[in-house]
Amino acid sequence: MSRPRPRVVVHPPTGAGGRRVHVDAEILGIAYSRADLYEFLRRIGLDPDVIELDDPVIDWRGGGPEVWD
Repeated sequence: MSRPRPRVVVHPPTGAGGRRVHVDAEILGIAYSRADLYEFLRRIGLDPDVIELDDPVIDWRGGGPEVWD
């Protein structure tokens, strides 16, 4: 049986730049770019070479993957 995919939430940009990222109830940190977000995804077991930033597993709030500041 496969493990359910985590739900990743990318919050709106902060006043200081970057976007807070959490998965399920765990805060992963602040992503300042797509590269940072891909690193967070890698750390939680998602393959950054396979997942697209418009994948439904990622809940973008306050703008999509093109908005970082």
